[in-house]
Amino acid sequence: MQTAKFARLIAVSECVAFTLIAGSTLVFAKMALAYLGPLTITGLRYFLAFLVLFPFMFCHDRLTNISPHLWFRLFLIGLSLYVVGNGALYWGLKYVQATTASLLLSFIPLLVLIAGIIWLKELPTRLQLVGVTVTILGCLLFFSPGLKVGEPLGIAIVSLGLTGNAAFGILGREIAREQKVDTLTLTAVPLAFGSVLLTPIALSIEGLPRFSVTGWGIVLGLAVVNTVCAYVLYNHALRMLPAFELSAMLNLTPLVTAIWAWLFLSEKLSIAQIIGMVIVVIGVLVVQLCKKNGESA
Repeated sequence: MQTAKFARLIAVSECVAFTLIAGSTLVFAKMALAYLGPLTITGLRYFLAFLVLFPFMFCHDRLTNISPHLWFRLFLIGLSLYVVGNGALYWGLKYVQATTASLLLSFIPLLVLIAGIIWLKELPTRLQLVGVTVTILGCLLFFSPGLKVGEPLGIAIVSLGLTGNAAFGILGREIAREQKVDTLTLTAVPLAFGSVLLTPIALSIEGLPRFSVTGWGIVLGLAVVNTVCAYVLYNHALRMLPAFELSAMLNLTPLVTAIWAWLFLSEKLSIAQIIGMVIVVIGVLVVQLCKKNGESA
C-alpha cells in the first residue's frame, strides 16, 4: 500500500515537473528569437531532440514492422506538428506575447474535438459543449483590453499553427488507437521527418544562423529538457496516472507560462486578462474531464 502511494507521489511530481517545463517552452523560445530565426530554432530543436532519441530506435526492432502506409502517416504527423504547427507557433512569437501564444494553444483540444466529430465520428457530450462555450467567453475576456500593433498578424500565424497541432492530435490518436507502433517510435520518427523538412526551409528563408553561445544554449536546452526530458517525464507519469489527470494538469500551462514570462520577459497581464485565462482553463478542463466521464450527448 505504501509502495503504491509512493509511486503515485512520484508520478504526480513528474507531472508537475512536466507542466513547469511545458510552461517555460514558449518563454525560452521567445528569448532565443534575439539570436536565431523562428524556423531555425524550431528545426534545430527537434533535430537535436531526434539525435538524442535516435540510438533507442534500434532496440526491440522498432522500425522493421512499419508498413509503407504507416510510414506515410508518421510523415504527415511530422509535417503537421513540427513544420506547420510549431513552425508557425514560433514564427508567431515574433508578434505576440508568450502568454498569449500559450493561451491560444489551449484551443487545440477544442479543435481536436471538432475534428474528431468529422474524422473519428466521436460526438461531444452536452457538458463538453458547455466547456467550449465557457472557453470562448474566457478568450473574449482575455482579449477585451484590445490588441497591440502586430498582434492580429501574430494571432493569425499562431492560429495556423493550431491547425497543425490539431491535425497531429487526430493523426497521432488514430495511430495510437490502432497500437501499431510504440510511443517512442510515434515520437522519434515524426521528429526526424519534421526536422529534416523544416531545417532546409529555415536555412533558405533565414540564412545560416550566426554563432551565439546564448542562442545555441537555449536551443540545446529546448531540445534536451523541453523535448526529450519532458517526453520521458510525461510517459513515465502515464504509467501511474490516468491520462485525464495529466490533461487536467496540462490545462494549467498558460498560467505557468504567464509566471515564466513575467519573470524572464517582464510580460504583464491585466486583471481582466488573468480572469479570462482562468475561465479558458476551466472551460478546456470541462471538455477533457467530461470526455473521461463518457456522458452521452
